[in-house]
Amino acid sequence: MSTTDISATTAGADTTTAHLPQIHEPRNPGMELDLDIIERQRVNTSAVERRCATLPGRRSVKKDHQAAWLLKAITMIDLTTLAGDDTAGRVRRLCAKAAHPVRADLLNAMGMGPITTGAVCVYHDMVETAVEALDGTGIPVAAVSTGFPAGLSPYHLRVKEIEESVKAGAKEIDIVISRRHVLTSNWQALYDEMREFRETCGEAHVKAILATGELGSLRNVAKASQVCMMAGADFIKTSTGKESINATLPVSLVMIRAVRDYYARTGYRIGYKPAGGISKAKDALVYLSLIKEELGNHWLSPHLFRFGASSLLGDIERQLEHHVTGQYSASWRHAIG
Repeated sequence: MSTTDISATTAGADTTTAHLPQIHEPRNPGMELDLDIIERQRVNTSAVERRCATLPGRRSVKKDHQAAWLLKAITMIDLTTLAGDDTAGRVRRLCAKAAHPVRADLLNAMGMGPITTGAVCVYHDMVETAVEALDGTGIPVAAVSTGFPAGLSPYHLRVKEIEESVKAGAKEIDIVISRRHVLTSNWQALYDEMREFRETCGEAHVKAILATGELGSLRNVAKASQVCMMAGADFIKTSTGKESINATLPVSLVMIRAVRDYYARTGYRIGYKPAGGISKAKDALVYLSLIKEELGNHWLSPHLFRFGASSLLGDIERQLEHHVTGQYSASWRHAIG
């Protein structure tokens, strides 16, 4: 399998994609809060569920095509560790895996050159360690921020946390919104909060985590997505990974269509990041097919799509080994950290 084969299979995008800071696409400046647009948001839940139910069964790729898509998926992973027992050693090992996510012998067998993950995502306390470990790789560090995961720390501390992570070298900031603003329909408060977070990030790109499992309805998800994009979010993200319900296909469809509507209205492309619970290669393929069908080939890039995941990479590498050798390997052969 050559790089050209993979590019053709995945809609012409280079599998060894450069990272987000090198993108030349205009960054979303945001817009004034338009409450008329927010209140017009409607979601037909049964239609969304029917649409999503058809995806796993009718969108299947095999053999070389599947391997190509899985290699593409790796370049879109925010390789993540957000545990209370994280250590500098664990983060360094994670960064080493991000820089070399697939064993060299497997890449050589597929005729592929080196690839990397899209980013490494850590708590603020580990940002400097990750930045140092990734020096020279071009892989950005993403920091979870603003009182992650609940977002209930004092507001001035949430803003300060963003400042400190940017100062430490984080190129991407994953912020959590205040869910109460959505649940009480206080859209102005959500807009003002998101706007200040965006301005505090400066040149660092900001991903707005909606914590969709705690928003009560798909209509609230649609409204919160629009407000965050109006306030200047570069990405909208489903979950912290700490909620009881994280990324799902129905939530993803609603958010993706909100992204599509915003692009049609403003001409600015917003990224999308499902996070939490995506641990199998076959699930990654379903999400990629959803992106391709709903948003088009332009979004099949780490500039505009990421998986928030910690164990997904290991399963993808197992599938790639099976593609090369015809045999499944033990998970310990593809350890992350």
